[in-house]
This record gives sequence, C-alpha cells and structure tokens, in this order.
Amino acid sequence: MEEECVSVDHSSKEMECLSIIPGWYSDVSDLFPVPGEIMSIKIEKILFKGRSKYQDIMIFQSLTFGKVIVLDGIIQHTERDVCSYVEMIVHLPLASIPNPKKVLIVGGGMGFTLREVLRYPSVEKVDLVEIDDMVVNTSRKYFPDIAKGYEDPRATLYVEDGNAFVKNTAPGTYDAIIVDSSDPIGPSKFFFEKPFFEAVSKALRPGGVYSTQGESAWVFLDIIQKLVEDCNIFFKGSVYYGWTNVPSFLSGAIGFVICSTEGPLVDFKNPVNKVDVDIISTKSESPLKYYNSEVHTAAFALPTFAQKALNVVSKGKTQVLS
Repeated sequence: MEEECVSVDHSSKEMECLSIIPGWYSDVSDLFPVPGEIMSIKIEKILFKGRSKYQDIMIFQSLTFGKVIVLDGIIQHTERDVCSYVEMIVHLPLASIPNPKKVLIVGGGMGFTLREVLRYPSVEKVDLVEIDDMVVNTSRKYFPDIAKGYEDPRATLYVEDGNAFVKNTAPGTYDAIIVDSSDPIGPSKFFFEKPFFEAVSKALRPGGVYSTQGESAWVFLDIIQKLVEDCNIFFKGSVYYGWTNVPSFLSGAIGFVICSTEGPLVDFKNPVNKVDVDIISTKSESPLKYYNSEVHTAAFALPTFAQKALNVVSKGKTQVLS
C-alpha cells in the first residue's frame, strides 16, 4: 500500500510523518518513542491542526475512538477511553481522603480532569494551571460538554507555568495536587524532577495527597523506578504505584505514582469515599464509566514482573523501593 503522511510543522525540526497508512493516524513520534510499537487509529476527519508556543496540537475524528487529541505526535486522549485515565488519576487520590476541599490540577488543560474533581460535593476550590492556552481553547471548541467545567464557580484557570506556580504556593495550601501532564519531555519535563516533588510536598497539608502520570510498567520500568525512588525522599506518608488500562495508549496501559504527606494516615488501597455510591453517577450529567471501588483496589495489584523489576516491598502502609 502506498504510504501517506499526515504532517505537522515542528518548526525547528523536520516535518514529522504521523501516519504511515493512508487514512490512519500512527503514533510514531520520536520525542518519546516506545521501541518496536506503533498505535494506529483510523481517521475520518482532521478537525484541528496547529502549533502553539509550546507544542503541536491536532484533533481528529476517528472511526472507533471518537475525537482524538494528539500533542507533539503522541496520542493524549480519545473520547472512547479517556475515562479510564482521568477517572483513575483523580479518584485514586481523592477517594482516599475524607472531604477534599482545595485541589490543584497542574496540566489537564483539556478539562477532563477538572470535570472529575468537580464531582466531589466537598470540593470548594479547584485551581487549574495550564501553560498552553491553545489546549484550553481547542478543548472548549471541540469538547464543550467537558470543558464547561471551566464555568463552574469553584474552578479558577491560571495560564502559566505549573512548575513555578507550585513552587510559589504557600505551604499547606492544598488537600490534593494532581499532575495531568504529558510525558517527561518538553514543557512537562520539570514535573518529573526532584525540585518539583519537593515543592508539591510543601504545598500539601499534612496527610495531603499527590497523583501524577507515571508511565507504563510494560515499557518504562526504569522511569517508574526513579519516580518512586525520588518521591519517597519527599513524601513521608506513603508512595504507591498503580495502573489502569487505556487501549489507545502504546502498550495499552498507563500508571500513576500516588503519594501522601506525613500526617493523618492515607490508605490508598481502601478508599474512604465510595465515589460510585456517594456520588451517584446515574444522576450525573457525565456518568462514571470506568472507576468503581473494586477497580480502585485492583489498581494497586502489580503483576509479578513489575514487582520484581521495581523491587517493591511493604513497610506499613507505604510502598517503597528497598
């Protein structure tokens, strides 16, 4: 079959071929590649393609995954399976503490994560910090039902550097901080480094919780190991690695590093908020599709290969690397 490319202008570098089969999008970015793997999705129509100050952005309508969002040649979310990512990155930490009131979201400018945080009736204030206003604006145009969370009076959007925002936050400000970032490259690289973890730990109250995108155990165990090791330096309550299934992601899975600061005990494996019961999704405008209490507990059951590679041992309520 004759090759055909869907290309994006990468300014300082050569045009990157994003599709190797006519009518298909293929995740072949050289920014953060998965060796030996390509994820391809059938394209029906390209809805938006542009470059912001920070990254390439593309949105297309697919045949089976609904609308698909691509940043710098890497699939970020699809309408079909975004629920398994955002519901887990939010509810794994927030369901584990009683009555979360003040929450910070770093990244997540598309609004998916914000929607999940706003499910909690106890939440009084959500600050969302997104460096790229084009991400916010394109989401508002192409995903209006999701992005309308920005209109909630509890939500405040800051278009600025999330790294600097966290470092300038007064100690003990937030009950929870959720980092919904892309991979540890480009504008997101600072979110995977020790100075940021230290700033997050200080910005949380005692017993506060932190959740960040933690890559797939199938392909990036070395990155996960360093994440867990570094987080254990600053989060003296607990540090866990959990994961979920996301069919549109390379390897079909993604993980989360989830931590708590020293203070009131946080038992991530046994959530105190029964989100699927207390927040009745059948009466919600956007019902829960993936998360429930059983899935919450199962997220922390690591397969043998991951346990061995990460050398995870239990010490009290904390998962740490020995």
